[in-house]
Amino acid sequence: MKISIKREDSFVEYEVELTNATLLEVLNSIKTHQDNTLSFSSGCRSSVCGSCAMRVNEKEVLACSYKVQDGDKIEPLNNMPVIRDLVVDMDKSLSFNRVAKTWLSKLNEKAELDNQTQLINEVQSDCILCGSCYSACPVYAVNSEFLGPFSLTRVWKYVSDKREEEPQEKIDTIQTNGVWDCTLCNECTVVCPQNISSKADIEKLRVKSTIAGYSDPSFAQNFGSFDGSPTF
Repeated sequence: MKISIKREDSFVEYEVELTNATLLEVLNSIKTHQDNTLSFSSGCRSSVCGSCAMRVNEKEVLACSYKVQDGDKIEPLNNMPVIRDLVVDMDKSLSFNRVAKTWLSKLNEKAELDNQTQLINEVQSDCILCGSCYSACPVYAVNSEFLGPFSLTRVWKYVSDKREEEPQEKIDTIQTNGVWDCTLCNECTVVCPQNISSKADIEKLRVKSTIAGYSDPSFAQNFGSFDGSPTF
């Protein structure tokens, strides 16, 4: 079985004898027996840490769970600086969690989560920050300041948490380079290993934003000013 791995500006072909193996097992075999300069990231080996995210045949996968096929082309995640080979720098995308204030800002100690309420944001808690959604996001590809899928998903997690006393603060933070910039293409959902729909979360955040008095700035620009006069 032959696979190709992108290294710098070209693909290098490797032949391996493993069968029914995960991509991570194949990469470890290549590094151990063929080329000890090959660089990649890994951690838990059980699809929990997200550190082994990369692209196979132009689609984002976790190397520890993807089963290798003959002819596969392996490359690092998109939209992030490549440190070396399959290792990328995720500092920029991770920094948006801080920008969007993705934490419980002010706890209402009297509020308790019942089972039904907990289910509302249970899925969002499964995010492993693998970065696959940012790699697949066409908006982040052209706007490096876009808050992006997993940060906006985390905003929804806390906005929908009734223990949060200041949800408005979080809604305010996502109006610029946030919910209105998303094209709702759903590419983030397709590649998420945890089956989280950031698209659906962003749609719900748009509803919350509208209730808070915000609106899509492109709508006003394209269809007229607020006084009713058209703009062209």
